[in-house]
Amino acid sequence: MTRSSYWGPVRGTDGWTFRLWAPRAATVDLLIDQAALPMAQGQDGLWSLDHAATPGATYRFRVDGQEMPDPASRLQAGGVADASVLLDSPPPRDWPGRDWSEAVIYELHVGTFTPEGTLTAATGHLAHLAALGFTAIQLMPVGQFPGDRGWGYDGVLPFAPHPAYGSPGDLRRLVEAAHREGLMVILDLVMNHFGPEGAWLHHSSPDFFDEGRQTPWGAAINFDRPQVRDFWSSCALHWLEAYGIDGLRLDAVHQIAGPGADAFMADLATQVHDLQPRRHLITEDERNIPDLREAGYDATWNDDFHHAVHVALTGESDSYYAPFAADPVGDLALALQRGHVEEGQPRPPRDELRGAPCGHLHPVTFVNSTQTHDQVGNRAQGDRLLALADPEAVAAVYGLLLVAPFVPMVFMGEERGETAPFQFFADFTGDLAAAVRKGRAAEFAGIAALGDAVPDPLSPDTMARSRLGWAEDERARDWMALTRRALDFRAAHVVPLLKSGMPETSVTRDGPGLIRATWRFPAGGLTLSLALGQTDPAPLADADFSVGAPDASHSLTVKALPSASLLQKDPA
Repeated sequence: MTRSSYWGPVRGTDGWTFRLWAPRAATVDLLIDQAALPMAQGQDGLWSLDHAATPGATYRFRVDGQEMPDPASRLQAGGVADASVLLDSPPPRDWPGRDWSEAVIYELHVGTFTPEGTLTAATGHLAHLAALGFTAIQLMPVGQFPGDRGWGYDGVLPFAPHPAYGSPGDLRRLVEAAHREGLMVILDLVMNHFGPEGAWLHHSSPDFFDEGRQTPWGAAINFDRPQVRDFWSSCALHWLEAYGIDGLRLDAVHQIAGPGADAFMADLATQVHDLQPRRHLITEDERNIPDLREAGYDATWNDDFHHAVHVALTGESDSYYAPFAADPVGDLALALQRGHVEEGQPRPPRDELRGAPCGHLHPVTFVNSTQTHDQVGNRAQGDRLLALADPEAVAAVYGLLLVAPFVPMVFMGEERGETAPFQFFADFTGDLAAAVRKGRAAEFAGIAALGDAVPDPLSPDTMARSRLGWAEDERARDWMALTRRALDFRAAHVVPLLKSGMPETSVTRDGPGLIRATWRFPAGGLTLSLALGQTDPAPLADADFSVGAPDASHSLTVKALPSASLLQKDPA
């Protein structure tokens, strides 16, 4: 079986080959050029037809009498129920990419990153991000979903750019502009589920799903079927090959399960890295296990670092924060020592054990953050950390995030001290809209009982409140200056260390809110002192980078160590 053998139109010398995997269908027709053309059924339930057509022509499939778009549509003529469009685009321009150790990620949602909410408008801010020191942008999912408003995780046509954000050409131009600024472009891709409206695969290809295994979003994707694995590998490679995307962040891979899933994940890493060595794969994987990183994946989101920081700064201890409530500063020290905090040890009040040892992995295999779309947006009010904690403490851990030898990820606006919320929003209608509205209210019933209404996720105002303000006030200038100083230090001192090999790490607690950490790399070292909630009695002498005065209750001091200093037991 060759790649893309079951899905999507392919242009040949004499026209196009149209394909659809529909193993249970009795008839499949191609509707194009005002004609209904019967498709032929081949092996393994693959229906196909060769037909001469011009780029820009619209088409549909008719499966057992039901008209539907192509599940692998590269472009839609309208919404998720409308016709698909034949798209023939030029190949992206060559760009050598960047080494993963250089990654400093900026996560953004295209629809709320700018007032216009488009790819073109986002392109206009890329030079600014590069000047601050970011080396990568990570786009929340841009595959097409129902309506205009949404986070993107309810996508149903994962090969097609969402039309509210712009055209395929707009996305291609954003990638080209990013590359001119030295920025990688990473795309968030959801392969573990489809949204609740417009997923036509349920009709054409019910075997795509495993009804015997349920996920939080419904029936699981059936990765035991080679046609399903082919769909998703084709989708992933499509974004890299057609648009020049530099890497993928794969959503909730712990829900990609079944006997065929492990082989699929391993094969995907091989295919991506064979395409170009500097193509990168990041996972969201709540299992805290090293397996995928050992198999070639570059990194995984490290929620443990976020949780320790969040609890230390806010004192919150509900839900998944509960295991971090006993000693959040100690957990933060453990995250600096080993990457993950939970590695299979008992963590009351959690009953089940979570994780496996990962301390042998290089620091760049952990993507750390103090805010993400998940951790901000899944709060009832979408509160950012600055609305919940002491600004000086937030600044100290933000500086820590940017200079520690893990891959830092910043959520849009964080670099300028944004306080506007990022709330959950969607654009469903009818019964589904009512169900989403009711479910969101029930999720935060305790908050509503206190008189603080949960924002209506279907209201356009909820999305409007979540847009960045782009204020140029003193607070924004101060935060951008902090960002620039920290990332200048990182580029000059930390990145060369990361490229030199695996460090030896030493982390100590010098007091209830004090952490001292040193990483000794083959090329030199890095040491830092973090004080949360008390004065540091022993700041680093002549620190290269600091946040807050040495006698402040919340501060960070950081020093790069030349290779000769590695002989010192306790470098100053």
